Amino acid sequence: MGIDTNFWLNRSVFLTGHTGFKGGWLTLWLSFMGAKVSGYSLEPPTNPSFFKENNLTDFLENSTFNDIQNFVSLKNAIKISKPSVIIHMAAQPLVKKSYIEPKETYLTNIIGTVNLLEAARAADTVEAIINVTTDKCYENIEQIKAYNENDKLGGYDPYSSSKACAELVSASYRNSFLKDNNIKLATVRAGNVIGGGDWASDRLIPDVFRTINKNKKLYVRSPNAIRPWQHVLEPLSGYLILAEKLVTFGDNYAEAWNFGPEENESKTVKWVIEYLSQKIPNIDWEIDKSINTHEASFLLLDSSKAKSKLNWKPKWPLKTALDKTIEWYIAWEKNKKMSDVSISQIKSFNNLL
Repeated sequence: MGIDTNFWLNRSVFLTGHTGFKGGWLTLWLSFMGAKVSGYSLEPPTNPSFFKENNLTDFLENSTFNDIQNFVSLKNAIKISKPSVIIHMAAQPLVKKSYIEPKETYLTNIIGTVNLLEAARAADTVEAIINVTTDKCYENIEQIKAYNENDKLGGYDPYSSSKACAELVSASYRNSFLKDNNIKLATVRAGNVIGGGDWASDRLIPDVFRTINKNKKLYVRSPNAIRPWQHVLEPLSGYLILAEKLVTFGDNYAEAWNFGPEENESKTVKWVIEYLSQKIPNIDWEIDKSINTHEASFLLLDSSKAKSKLNWKPKWPLKTALDKTIEWYIAWEKNKKMSDVSISQIKSFNNLL
């Protein structure tokens, strides 16, 4: 069983972080299925951006550019859109930036979540909320086994710990307030997403394409670090299936969920670079020997719960995910209509669901 497109037809969805990489792909996917999508976010964080290159304003019912910390604006935007489903993606998502701006990271990722939940419970149309956190919300003890939803929350760096706090905030609101409002809240934790249209700083795939375009050398911090790489459409498909379950079946699904790749698909940073080097000429890289902030060297997700209870599973192996990513960037460099390219990849992925 996959995504029920009929469920989304004409359904009102409120999406925070719609100008970001994952939020942009989800905006396009929801609109393609006929959902009425309202977005709330800061303006696109990069130039170029997935949002602009796909002309996503054409696919939105409403688009509000404002800070998730602005409660009045957020509450008003939710009131206007009258959503059935809220998917909360707005965040400060970068580990390195969290060391530079720790206070802003905590305010955005924790207080921003509180604002969203407060605004949602003040509305009378909301049936389900999905709060997108991260695989880094677990207390990473560099264990060999994959982390499951019952493992201890933690976080060494400000970003990771802020997302662990957002998990705790969500659990508290679920028990203290949302049940009384008959709103079902789930949190979701995904791996390292890749795909076309990501231009964020300090991410491997965007950094690869940036260095190629500028004929510069790629400096890699942790080549032997193992990451749960997956195409962006993989976890998004899980979020959509989960939202359907929350609305249709309720409390049994209002909890935390992992959406990661198959364990044998988690590869080192070096493996990814070497695969890309086979497909794209002129990748010149070396290890970054400067002093870097703390990063986990080993991180795997156990998605057996999503597989058994949601009938969700990863579809594209890592090689396919990388091929699709390369395909997208090549199309962009050739000035193709990127919304058509992106929707074509969504269709390709959907055929496997």
